[in-house]
Amino acid sequence: HQIIINIGEVAATCKPGNFVAISVGGDSSRMVLRRAFAISRVSTSSTVGGTMELIVAPHGQGSKWLCQQGEGVVLDLVAPLGTAFGIPTEPVRSLLVGGGYGSAPLFGLSEVLKNRGCRVDMVLGASTAMKIYAPLDGKRSVNSLTIVTEDGTTGITGKVTDVLAEIIETNQIDILYSCGPMGMLEAINTISSKLGIVHQCAIEEAMACGIGVCM
Repeated sequence: HQIIINIGEVAATCKPGNFVAISVGGDSSRMVLRRAFAISRVSTSSTVGGTMELIVAPHGQGSKWLCQQGEGVVLDLVAPLGTAFGIPTEPVRSLLVGGGYGSAPLFGLSEVLKNRGCRVDMVLGASTAMKIYAPLDGKRSVNSLTIVTEDGTTGITGKVTDVLAEIIETNQIDILYSCGPMGMLEAINTISSKLGIVHQCAIEEAMACGIGVCM
């Protein structure tokens, strides 16, 4: 589900890599803890003001409740949270790696990087073609797009880690950005450490407070 939330002036403070914590379930719910979602992108316009885009897969009770909310519903949220991606001050060659729907935040990042004059390559991976997020948007927003699926229904058959080393070497990548399942992020970190490439990743995990107090 693509969810657009009007957040007014808060949009100006949200950066790629930040996340939002949303109170779910309504007033009578037992779902006490907020749910954390990576911010896909933010935008501002003269007609609707500042908006935030989320890509939400309705898996658990909290995300299902959020996806059932209609237009005009007022949500209780806290944003921006987390540490944003570090953006190079000089143009560099960057590689963005996303897994499944978790790759959504990388699209807003690619826009920021391209505005800085960076070359942006992207690898999108998933278990099957249906779980690749917005491949057409990816193709339009980056210099090159590589798609990898475990079942071979589209793109290269395998995992994103199978193609990283070659792309890093061929395109002389300076920095890696990633977002997706924890196992994928760990595997990318192993590759980046071995090759001496800077790696920044956005981790989507369940958490109690979103600001570090809960440890």
